[in-house]
This record gives sequence, structure tokens and C-alpha cells, in this order.
Amino acid sequence: MAEIVLGLGTSHSPQLSTPPEQWKLRAEIDRRNPKLLWEDGEYYKFNDLLERVDRDAIAGQISDEVFRRRWQECQDGISHVGDVLAEAAPDVVILLGDDQEEVFKNDNMPAINVYWGDEALQKPRHSEAEAARVSEWAYGETEVNVPVKADLALHLIESLIDDEYDISHSKQLKPGQGIGHAWSFVFHRVMRDKHIPVIPVHINTYYPPNQPRVNRCYDLGQAIKRGVESWKGNERVAVMSSGGLSHFVVLEEFDRKVVNAMRERDGDALRNLPENLFKSGTSETKSWIAMSAATEHLDTKFLNYVPCYRSEAGTGCGMAFGHWA
Repeated sequence: MAEIVLGLGTSHSPQLSTPPEQWKLRAEIDRRNPKLLWEDGEYYKFNDLLERVDRDAIAGQISDEVFRRRWQECQDGISHVGDVLAEAAPDVVILLGDDQEEVFKNDNMPAINVYWGDEALQKPRHSEAEAARVSEWAYGETEVNVPVKADLALHLIESLIDDEYDISHSKQLKPGQGIGHAWSFVFHRVMRDKHIPVIPVHINTYYPPNQPRVNRCYDLGQAIKRGVESWKGNERVAVMSSGGLSHFVVLEEFDRKVVNAMRERDGDALRNLPENLFKSGTSETKSWIAMSAATEHLDTKFLNYVPCYRSEAGTGCGMAFGHWA
């Protein structure tokens, strides 16, 4: 049978590709964002958020020195994940992420989708309209076709159907269309020039009303593990999450609960995280939860959390990088 031998996770925020001296420029975008998710699960405008945060504590988080140190921690995290992947050299990577109206839109927004075409196209840029939502930080400068392990992907679809998941599938992209940023970031920044065959799995974390709930995402990871182990081949499989943790406000308490539960392999703690915090960018954390469930038999080898603030209101992104083997 095939076997999951490696778990990996990486954030994919624009801050990871923005020089630290420009982080405060990204805060200008936050000032215009009317839906900043706070720890009570509600959305606030920037000025309203200022009245709720501990501004004295945050002041020590937004100096140029701290920006540079945390930027370097993040670069080291990406490099670590890439090095582990290259050294382990699995036969296939099941790559979990979310699409932000890059491939799927309101005419068809599946809750869970498995792609099983022969190749996953990474395009160097999006249309002007798409670029307004997702910057080019996630993409390389050239078009790349990454191979897809289509036979195992098809088996995974069928296995998940047998496991009572009503899975959507895709076998091709529209002409001129590239796969979303969650996957392209990994192709570009983690896999570098060595493109291991992948199985892209999309979890709709962003868009109501059909986001899979937290416990369902954990169950999905376990179902993926069962599907891999029922495959007739003997492939060594990695499962990787792309995205998260909290953003566009750094929710350290929430992030540390997630990180500690993953570190301790505490499935019950992950399954019972409050659903009302899985909104906006923070919702991408669900991909980590599915990955953690699929790799719960593996030990935590590395897991680093880096809270990257960028404004006095506590906006920014909680970054995480980890591997399990």
C-alpha cells in the first residue's frame, strides 16, 4: 500500500515576499479594510480595532528591528520546509489549500475539490482584476506545468466518495487559467525548481455558505490517510498545507492553541476550535487542521510560529512553518 511518510505546512502571506522595510506599507491596506477579524469572532474597522487592542504591547512588535528579525525567521522557515521536502523526496505531495476566486467563483464554489488533470499550470501573473485580490508574490516569473499524480488522485476521489464525502472534481483548467496562489506559492517558493508530482486539494475556507466546518476538516484529513493507504501502489506520500495562520489581524492566543495542538498531536483540541474564528484569512488554518489529521501518526520534528505584526492595531499575519515525520 501507499504510505504517508511526511507532513509539511507553510504560510503563504504576501508579507513573506515583501521586504521588512515595506511591511508598514501593507498596513495602509489594513486601514482601508472594513472587515478585520478580531478575537471575539466579529469584524471591525481599523479605528474601531484600535480601541480594543493592547497598543502598548503591540508597540514593541512593530519596530524595524523586529520586522527584520521576524522576516528572517520566516525565510528560514520556508527554506526549512523546502529542504525537508527535497531531502525526503516523496513520490507525490497531496497539497491542501484554498482558492480565492482564482479558479472557482460564485457560479460554482465547491466545498472540497480534488484536481486530477495531468498537469497543474502555474502562470506567472493573473489578470488585472485577479491581481487586485492576489498579488504576484505567489508566482514565479515563468509559466510552469507541475505534474499531477492523476491515477492516485482519481483513487482518492473515489475513496472519499466511499467515505461519504460528496467531492467535487476538476480535470482541467479553463484556457489561459492557472492554479491558485496556495499551490503556486509552494511550487515557486518551496519546491523551487524540483517539481514533485502533486494532488491539489481545494478546501473552501473563505466563502459562505458552504465552508467545511473545523471538525469536518479534521475528518477529511483522516479520510485522506485512509484513501492513500488503500491505494494499490507503494508510493511514499507527503501531505502539505498552504496558508494561514491568523490574518489580517494577528490572533496570537488562537494561533498558539492551534500550534500547540498540532505539536502535541491533540486531535480533540483541533476538532473543537471555535468555528467563529475561521473567517477571512484566518480560515486558511483549516488546511493545517486537515494536514495534521492526515499525519497524526507522525511525530513533530519542527514547528515554528512567527507573529508578524505590521500596524499599531495588531494587523498582520501569524506565520507558521512545520514538518512531521
